[in-house]
Amino acid sequence: MAKQHRILAGQVAAVTGAARGIGRATAEAFLREGMKVAIGDLDLAVAQQTAAELGHGTIALPLNVTERASVHAFVDDVEAQLGPIDVLVNNAGIMQVGHRVWEEDDATTQRMIDINVNGVMFGIKEIVPRMLARGRGHVVNIASTAGKGGFPGGATYCGTKHYVVGVSEALRAELRGTGVDVSCVMPVVVNTELAAGLTESRGVKQVQPSDVADEIVTALKENRFDVFVPRSVAQITRVMNVLPRGGREAVSRALKADQVLANVDAGKRAAYELRAASSDPALDAGADPRQLTG
Repeated sequence: MAKQHRILAGQVAAVTGAARGIGRATAEAFLREGMKVAIGDLDLAVAQQTAAELGHGTIALPLNVTERASVHAFVDDVEAQLGPIDVLVNNAGIMQVGHRVWEEDDATTQRMIDINVNGVMFGIKEIVPRMLARGRGHVVNIASTAGKGGFPGGATYCGTKHYVVGVSEALRAELRGTGVDVSCVMPVVVNTELAAGLTESRGVKQVQPSDVADEIVTALKENRFDVFVPRSVAQITRVMNVLPRGGREAVSRALKADQVLANVDAGKRAAYELRAASSDPALDAGADPRQLTG
């Protein structure tokens, strides 16, 4: 007998970093399922515009995932306006790439850690106790296939996504039997502003934000932990895991996966990189827009 899918209609979902990209697409997919949705973003004006465009009672709230107090206030405000959160999607993240690890300035490194690592951890720490008290809930952490390997030009980004994969696996084990579930989403390069100017690999094409959003919805319905986008990457990952290191590296070179984050078009990425730099008012763009300066 096939396992019955969960009904999502009426559930409350909160999505971080949802003014654009994967977060926005996920909010839209949730609304199609009849969920009540809150989006949080550092850029409140754009988040409010997104909420207005999505409609269906979507609310937009200010959120700085690098500050736990802001995450706490976000969760409080969502629950005050929509009710207890059933699904939290830790989506906020930045990717600044194209430099060898020793050439990346410290501010750039720290900013990716603050958003991609601390942003996920603060979300977990704020929502899990509430979900445990209710005996139900689902945490969705947005990682990347970069969390399953190290790719030149993106050492810090890969490291932060390795963290998301690892903490998600540990959290899943810690929550077993509690009624609170976890999913870890690992897409290939997604066609958003974040991916502008990246080199394409062979055999694995970019996916759309809606592809990721649809897989998140399916994962919630099926209570699935590993969420590869596209699903074919799961088979590639399994094969890579059984190969010796030399074999894995040879396959990566053959697929040009080792070039995706290293050989970037800085001109095409300039708009995104400058916006990422301005995500912290205390930082300015460096002379190279892929770098930050304190």
